[in-house]
Amino acid sequence: MPETPVTPAPLLLVDGFNLLWAGTFGFPAPIFSRDKSRELTGLFAFFALLRATIRDDVDVAPPEVLVVFDGEHGAADRVATDQDYKANRETTPEALKPLQFLAPVKDGLDAYRIRWIEVYDAEADDVIATLATRAAASRPVLIMSRDMDFYQLLDDRVRILNRSRKSSQRIITPDEIVTRYGVTPTQWPAFRALTGDKSDNIPGVRGIGPKVAAALLRDGMQLSDLPGSGRLTGAKGAAITTAWADVLRWEAMITVRRDVNVPFAFGGEASPQLPKPADIVEKLGLW
Repeated sequence: MPETPVTPAPLLLVDGFNLLWAGTFGFPAPIFSRDKSRELTGLFAFFALLRATIRDDVDVAPPEVLVVFDGEHGAADRVATDQDYKANRETTPEALKPLQFLAPVKDGLDAYRIRWIEVYDAEADDVIATLATRAAASRPVLIMSRDMDFYQLLDDRVRILNRSRKSSQRIITPDEIVTRYGVTPTQWPAFRALTGDKSDNIPGVRGIGPKVAAALLRDGMQLSDLPGSGRLTGAKGAAITTAWADVLRWEAMITVRRDVNVPFAFGGEASPQLPKPADIVEKLGLW
């Protein structure tokens, strides 16, 4: 008799740096080693949040988990396009404090056989977009991140899990984007190009807010078709026309790549369960 095909486990793609920053700066209390000589907040919080998310928020079968980190030169192409890209992010020692936890986080993931990947010349957004597109053909995909750029990936197979929201609202679907913003996920880069994205230092068009942008993009309008649509009227239309070259550049920067050469093969099986974060810190010999 022919073998019954094995259905792969759902896929949970974790935006690694996003989770590390959230844990380092958003955990309820700082965590230190027993002798108080080392702060461990980012390390402890990373695993506490990941473990709790898999336990409480994943509304599918136990997932295969992959943590994705930004490559060292991942932003190079976008910076070459616009030198202001992410230039507003602080580089003080305090702002970069999460980086001190990066190596032990990777060690902890290795210790408990949770796979992770880092493509040196790609941002995590593009790696996640590539892997989500690749995997969605055969199984549901959840993307764990607070980054709204991932909204453009939403469809009937790909959803977003944002743990910073109320427990009943942590799973984000395409319908929410349409209801809340008045645009579809595929229009998200155009919407953000018009309105701006402070986190990536993309200013948007002066005077164009979410309601105006949604009205301009109604009925599935693509950004490239806007100049010939008859919708760019009045002062706001003139502002967009004046900034048109910038708007197109911003849309291209916001659009995630789905064709990154990612040297990774999915296992298809659910990842091992994580123990309590204190046990992970203990295993790493950092208490």
